[in-house]
Amino acid sequence: TSLPEYFVVPSSLADQDLKLYSYSFIGRRMPLWSWNHPNGSALVRMANIKDVLQQRKIDQRICNAITRSHPLRSDVYKSDLDKCLPNIQEIQTAHIKLKQLCVNEPFDETEEKWLSSLENTRWLEYVR
Repeated sequence: TSLPEYFVVPSSLADQDLKLYSYSFIGRRMPLWSWNHPNGSALVRMANIKDVLQQRKIDQRICNAITRSHPLRSDVYKSDLDKCLPNIQEIQTAHIKLKQLCVNEPFDETEEKWLSSLENTRWLEYVR
């Protein structure tokens, strides 16, 4: 119910392959083509693959299909965002801290204290 109604799928991936591969992804979350740039670059979001033994095979098949569908045929660059971005719970915690700071902390106190409290929420870091 949380997936989009339509998917952009590389034409070189057969429907039966997609159906079969979907069982390998956590939550059956197939790779989603999320954004496209006029120069041909694309952002594809992909959940982790459950079976470590099948991961390389499935990952390679999908990346090859994406490369073949790319107008300039450049290689796929992969980045594990779980390692470099905060998770949703961290973002929610930072937002709660920010709200508490803005509502409960009077700005009349020293500006340095307020700014360091703002920094400690990590909200600005996450928004950046």
